[in-house]
Amino acid sequence: MTAGHQSRLRLMVRPALVVAGVTAVTVALHVRDPHEPGSWGICPTAALGFWCPGCGSLRAVNDLTNLRFLDAASSNLVFVAAIPVLAYWFGRWTYGRWSGRPWNPSARTQNRTVAVTLVVMGVFAALRNLPGSWLAP
Repeated sequence: MTAGHQSRLRLMVRPALVVAGVTAVTVALHVRDPHEPGSWGICPTAALGFWCPGCGSLRAVNDLTNLRFLDAASSNLVFVAAIPVLAYWFGRWTYGRWSGRPWNPSARTQNRTVAVTLVVMGVFAALRNLPGSWLAP
């Protein structure tokens, strides 16, 4: 094996660890159904009486592993909608590591991404906590 090939394989350790971690969590959520009350503990924000932007994400992962796409969207619409974006970012990051040309979005792009993410999460949290909201988990 050449030195360049070994270096490239070393660069792929982090993406491989991310894939392993996501796979482990996904399998765990498939096996231990989060729809059962208390199966994964108690959500602190739900215990305080409001739904955070992440509430329902565990159930959404379980629904996706059972190919129940509408149920997953019903559990947490923003989480399900974010999956393709996260997959794209992961793909860009992984390809950058593999090719040796890291993906480095500009500070302006990063700031806009953070701002849009925070606004979407805030609006989603506000809407899902309205009385009778169909966005509540």
